[in-house]
Amino acid sequence: MRALLPLLRTGWGLRAGSLVAARLPRGVSAGAAPGRAMALFRTEERGQPRSPGYRLFFKNEAGHYISPFHDIPLKVDSIEENGIPTKRARNDEYENLFNMVVEVPRWTNAKMEIATKEPLNPIKPDIKDGKLRYVANIFPHKGYIWNYGALPQTWEDPRRKDKSTDCCGDDDPIDVCEIGSKVLSRGEVICVKILGILALIDQGETDWKLIAINVNDPEASKFHDIDDVKRYKPGYLEATLNWFRFYKVPDGKPENQFAFNGEFRNKAFALEVIKSTHECWKALLMKKCDGGAINCTNVQVCDSPFHCTQEEARSLVESVSSSLNKETNEEEQVWHFLGK
Repeated sequence: MRALLPLLRTGWGLRAGSLVAARLPRGVSAGAAPGRAMALFRTEERGQPRSPGYRLFFKNEAGHYISPFHDIPLKVDSIEENGIPTKRARNDEYENLFNMVVEVPRWTNAKMEIATKEPLNPIKPDIKDGKLRYVANIFPHKGYIWNYGALPQTWEDPRRKDKSTDCCGDDDPIDVCEIGSKVLSRGEVICVKILGILALIDQGETDWKLIAINVNDPEASKFHDIDDVKRYKPGYLEATLNWFRFYKVPDGKPENQFAFNGEFRNKAFALEVIKSTHECWKALLMKKCDGGAINCTNVQVCDSPFHCTQEEARSLVESVSSSLNKETNEEEQVWHFLGK
């Protein structure tokens, strides 16, 4: 099925507003680097940062607008036929290499997200009651404690109950917490190794949180599975669990709950979850399930009923206001101290 061929090849990351090389280094622990150059992604801002109308659109190496949700491949340098990886993509060196779209850089507070219900799915601010949303600083943490983002071409189906959590999905791409040493930039597309996963239950919905590391991180070769995070970054998983447990409490909401008693599952379990959410995305793009308000407009999935031309994609972006609206509230520098 040509519809599901990932027509972009990735392995180069992209810093917002500029092109940044992020070629896989030789000898990464997940396998040798692909032997050829890969595609570039770039971003284009429209509207004023820190305003409700701000949008960050994505382009491919040819300068054509694309959807970061639907057009950036899930797997790094893999080819699929009828949804099944080819022989080259099956071997171990590619099994655990995935593209991640960075939505929120580490230590920042602004809640930014892929706009799943807008054409071409730009990154946008999360808004509630007309105001921009920021995560609180809960001592000792400042903002997000990892680079936070999502895996493209995945979807947690809100009408499909997960067998392991007994809850349906949260209607979003699967989230990623990247634990490397570098503070990344919004809109960067990087290659990550998956290490494990946490099952957050948010208002009765499954909201998976993948734990991953940038393959270009200086210490990436040390990390192969979730136990390596415990070994080389002691306290990080505990901090991650507490962050997700308490981050809504300053807003007057109860603590979040978790499946598996808050225990992190290993890489093998995480890869199965990714596979399942990728299958859900395929059904979404081929209109084989009810996607609700999800916008599936794409440029690369040629046989999808939601496919659009490059000209149509450009018109969609140009219809979005690029006026520099007044910036709204700055993120607060208040610290919250939560007692036991």
